Amino acid sequence: MIRYIRWCAYFCALLLAALLVNVARVQVWEAAAYGANPANKRPAIERYAEPRGDILVDGRPVTGSRDSGQLLRYERTYANGPLYAPVTGFSSQTYGTSLLERAEDAVLSGTDPGLSAFPLWYDLARGRPSGGNAETTVRSGPQLAAYTGLAGRRGAAVALEPATGRILALVSSPSYDPAALSGTGGAVKAAWARLNADPARPMLNRALRETYPPGSTFKIVTAAAALDAGVVTDVDAPTQTPDPYPLPGTSTLLPNAATGCQDASMAEAVQWSCNTVMAKIGVRVGLRAMVDAARRFGFNEEGLRVPAWVSRSNFDTDMSPDQLALSSIGQFNTTATPLQMAMVAAAVANGGELTSPYLVDRTTQDDGDQVRRGQQHGLGRAMNPATALRLQEMMVQVVENGTGRNAAIPGAVVGGKTGTAQHGVGNAGTPYAWFIGWAKAEDAPQPGVAVAVVVEDAEARRGDISGNGAAAPIARAVMEAALAAR
Repeated sequence: MIRYIRWCAYFCALLLAALLVNVARVQVWEAAAYGANPANKRPAIERYAEPRGDILVDGRPVTGSRDSGQLLRYERTYANGPLYAPVTGFSSQTYGTSLLERAEDAVLSGTDPGLSAFPLWYDLARGRPSGGNAETTVRSGPQLAAYTGLAGRRGAAVALEPATGRILALVSSPSYDPAALSGTGGAVKAAWARLNADPARPMLNRALRETYPPGSTFKIVTAAAALDAGVVTDVDAPTQTPDPYPLPGTSTLLPNAATGCQDASMAEAVQWSCNTVMAKIGVRVGLRAMVDAARRFGFNEEGLRVPAWVSRSNFDTDMSPDQLALSSIGQFNTTATPLQMAMVAAAVANGGELTSPYLVDRTTQDDGDQVRRGQQHGLGRAMNPATALRLQEMMVQVVENGTGRNAAIPGAVVGGKTGTAQHGVGNAGTPYAWFIGWAKAEDAPQPGVAVAVVVEDAEARRGDISGNGAAAPIARAVMEAALAAR
């Protein structure tokens, strides 16, 4: 009998060991797989069991949380949702997160180790600290000015602080209310389908993700390349450029929309936006030097984040001379995000130094204690300081006596460049209206804001579209608001 009891004890011990091994397998080796299984609702229930941290503008939250009383308890809410959607993105219980809601999700959801002095304690207790906050660099005044100025037309506006790279305004139009996507159920699915089917693409962040031909605003890059390379040493000297200009190696003639471009100087070409002069200068600079200059401004660079990712702006690296001529005036395959063109203006305003743009000033715990500061760092020198000073003078002439008069601000020094970018097959599309520029209060030591505005106005008459008419007034309002907020 004792022998049978002994064998039974051995068998029970074996079963216990097998049970412990299986528990270890489930809890350790296969825990991640079970946690990621769509049938496992526990992670989602835990994620939405507590209010989410907030995104702040001017120190005030533009997001919140609502107790839905459902299994996924807390839903995201938004104050002035369409105004700040290009900054916040959405946080949806059905469709996930985007933009800052995604980039700072660990802080906002309470899973970032920096939210607690003892993160291991929360792991052992299977808990988590309260969600932290993300304080943005955005200012409500410039943001509202850009949103109001675009007035629902397709386009975007970006404002930067040139010396630091702080993003003061980030607007994409038309916009949407991210609150419509926050919860679950049929209404959320219907809103998602409606927004994705909308031909205006309101969920596309045009400021960061859309690339446009920059048109004549790119002439600032070409002018910088010419001055740095010594191709142009006197900006007021005639350039012996015919009007129209025969594109090299072709029988195609490049015309001007402006008058008085025959044999114009580079300063006059920037002031009146002469295609012929700047195309010829780009060819004289040469492909390699133009590519290098564009790269120094940020073109062809991958991986820019603010912290949401930004589309790559393009300047072709292999072109024939006629293609280089067109690329030098912002056409052919040259494309740029509005953020990229704001960086061009900011580099000029900042004496040639290019600073990385960023959107989060700092993240904090729910009680206000800092987790980390925003990543402010330089991207290198885009041009020589003397070149930047010369370009500042030329851009001021654009606003005071040239094509950008609608950007002038009383009591401030404003420099700018207008652009009207052709696109579509055979340039049949309605042109895009551009303005880039910067502004400095008269008593300030350096410019306080740089902007880029692009307007896609498909309803406007083709002949009425211009950077001065459509984009410059928006830029002026944004710059005024930014200077007033300093």
